[in-house]
Amino acid sequence: MVGFEKPILHGLCSYGHAAHAILKQYGGTDPSAFQSITGRFTAPAFPGDTIQTRMWKVSVGDKNKTKILFQCVAKERGVVIINPGCVVLRNSARDLTSKL
Repeated sequence: MVGFEKPILHGLCSYGHAAHAILKQYGGTDPSAFQSITGRFTAPAFPGDTIQTRMWKVSVGDKNKTKILFQCVAKERGVVIINPGCVVLRNSARDLTSKL
């Protein structure tokens, strides 16, 4: 009805995948660490796409917060679906270093 050739993945689902990946990588899988998340949808994702979340930890100037910039790509198609994105996490005693 809106011009797509096939069903698309709901934007909130794409957003949820990004949030999960960031929280797993930098937030110790603690959902209470989220302070905010923002992003711009740049292209649709389709059911079956592999969503790759690219993320970068940047300095925020506040030792109580961690800022993560991110973008999401539909890996098989090489299409950026969310860009730019930003997550702010509340710091606590947990380790916020990358596991990669």
